[in-house]
Amino acid sequence: MKRILIATLLATLSVTSVMAADWPWLYGPRRDNTSEQRGLLRTWPAEGPSVVWSVPMGIGFGGPAVSGGRVYVLDRDEAVGDKLRVLDLANGKELWSFAYDAPGRFMFAGSRTTPTVDGEFVYTVSPVGDLHAINTKTEKPVWRKNIWKDFGGGPLPQWAIVQNPLIYRNLLIVAPQTPEAGVVAYDKLTGALKWKSVPLSGTVGYVSPSIVKVGADDHLVMVTAAIGSGRNARDGSVNGLDPLSGKLLWTYANWQCIIPVPQAVDAGEGRVLITGGYNAGAAMIKVQKNADGSFGATELFKNPDFGAHTQPPILHNGHFYAQYSTNERNDGMVAMSLDGQVKWKTDRQPAYARGGAILADGLLLTTDGNTKLHLVDPQPEGFKLLASAVVLEAGDNWAPLALVDGKLLIRGQKQMKVLQVAR
Repeated sequence: MKRILIATLLATLSVTSVMAADWPWLYGPRRDNTSEQRGLLRTWPAEGPSVVWSVPMGIGFGGPAVSGGRVYVLDRDEAVGDKLRVLDLANGKELWSFAYDAPGRFMFAGSRTTPTVDGEFVYTVSPVGDLHAINTKTEKPVWRKNIWKDFGGGPLPQWAIVQNPLIYRNLLIVAPQTPEAGVVAYDKLTGALKWKSVPLSGTVGYVSPSIVKVGADDHLVMVTAAIGSGRNARDGSVNGLDPLSGKLLWTYANWQCIIPVPQAVDAGEGRVLITGGYNAGAAMIKVQKNADGSFGATELFKNPDFGAHTQPPILHNGHFYAQYSTNERNDGMVAMSLDGQVKWKTDRQPAYARGGAILADGLLLTTDGNTKLHLVDPQPEGFKLLASAVVLEAGDNWAPLALVDGKLLIRGQKQMKVLQVAR
């Protein structure tokens, strides 16, 4: 009887920890847009899931992070600067904020990135390159850098700086992509520069570094932008680095995306999926360790009919799901197998364009990049829509989503809305 009670208690604690899991940075705890949330609602009323709360929000594309019952999101006034807003997850009340001057106007105005919460610190990167480490207890900055100016950056990229801070052990990692440094790592507590990599082939893009597993090793993968356009594009690259030292371990050069945004995806067994828009499509590479201890990357396949414009594909049961709509094509949501076979695409029925997506309870919660939220049963046999509702005002609603305690956080161009999507 005692064993049964202990087992029951452990199971309860396990469920509680799953339900209470934070979403502390871009794309969630594992940075793969998957959640351990259970009990998703399979049907919605016509107006969609119930609204827990909504708050006004400036225009922008940065998603929310959630930690310890608090929501962290970057807002921006182009004439003034940036503001980190901290809200109560329960009711949307603003608990505190931190603002600083950083004026500047860019095509597609507003914030770009999702805060990163780690321990007592929250880290933010602005469109002009300001990196702040802010203590969440004192609500004051502890250290500050400018990842663009500090490493010899010249005029800002066309769509400004887009770097979502990556925490790896005691390091905070970002990619300046300047003439002096491709990727850099700081001590996450003090801001001391721990390493900087060599400049990487290609030019500055909008990809944040990600971690993939190669055997027993962690590799930091960084994608750079190609120079030129169309068949004349050149010098773009995918690079694997040692996350502890910044040493360049391998480079894959057969990737030429002129405006890369999605981060690399760990596809398991040393495989790395790279995706892009502007007809770049997808490339799957396999990274292996050689007998002499060095590493090499081999191309397994390329497919122009599967790609992603702004957010990386989600891997589920041996298949990838992504929104592949760019200036040149509108394939909607597309499904592709691990070996590169496209299974289906929605085209414009329904249309998808750069929206967010989260896999939870075996289902996909996806925004369409405009007004709608969809609930999809991801199956390779065909697109299976379970529920759909208009939840946002029309606009370029491209921000990544967050899912915590059954609450789906959606940042639009005028407001942030929290919906109850689980029992």
